[in-house]
Amino acid sequence: MNEDVPLDEQGEVARQFLVGLLDQFDAGGSDVQIRQVDEETVELAITGEDLGLLIGPKGATLQAVQELTRTVVQRQTGGHNGRLLVDVAGYREKRKAALERFAQEVAEEVLSTATRRVLEPMQPADRKIVHDLINTIDGVTTTSEGEEPRRRVVILPSG
Repeated sequence: MNEDVPLDEQGEVARQFLVGLLDQFDAGGSDVQIRQVDEETVELAITGEDLGLLIGPKGATLQAVQELTRTVVQRQTGGHNGRLLVDVAGYREKRKAALERFAQEVAEEVLSTATRRVLEPMQPADRKIVHDLINTIDGVTTTSEGEEPRRRVVILPSG
């Protein structure tokens, strides 16, 4: 059953699942807000105190919570359209800003030394952030190499 289910319906199912998950983690006082990002994406933003456990090292637990939420929504609604993003305590925006700063520094190093740099393995979403930023800088380009879960971005001089 591969049907289009309204994003607001998927978002509400996801919100209910996350509220239950927060209860299991004893994260009382936490809140889950639904925000439509664009026509195909809804974000569920979890706010509250002491939510680090839901983020985990380098966002690994957050990634797992997002995948679990997606699976629950697909099973309960039959919907496979749209994208669901889960964010905890603004982590995704902070991570994006930190990755962009790091990628900018590495790009400057590559430009000044004309030597390619291989970054540590990253999640696909993190690699996309680095690729997108580097694509805005003249004189450098990116590629990815390796296989999941050890796939990594390479920043190299262009031309």
